[in-house]
Amino acid sequence: QVQLVESGGGLVQPGGSLRLSCAAFGIIFSEYDMAWYRRAAGGQRELVAGISTEGNTKYRDSVKGRFTISRDDAKDTVSLQMNMVKPEDTAVYYCFAEDDEYYWGQGTQVTVSS
Repeated sequence: QVQLVESGGGLVQPGGSLRLSCAAFGIIFSEYDMAWYRRAAGGQRELVAGISTEGNTKYRDSVKGRFTISRDDAKDTVSLQMNMVKPEDTAVYYCFAEDDEYYWGQGTQVTVSS
């Protein structure tokens, strides 16, 4: 059974940092492109950052220079380091894995507020 389990969400003040992690189970992790998506209340799910099997990364413009995605194929995990967070980063963050098939995590809430 495939599972993507996110952790690290919570409440953080504007300008602060947070690190999200996603542990993958039931897939050959190194064969999957990984990504983080988010959905704000009332909004659509949007791509935040992605990392390919080769380690190539991409980011949505609003997080470039603030967020960093990384993967550890030895531990089957993908992380999202979030720095200088803003209130508009508030959302549920989802881990995503894609190869011939794709899988979603159940999400972790990130709230940026003072």
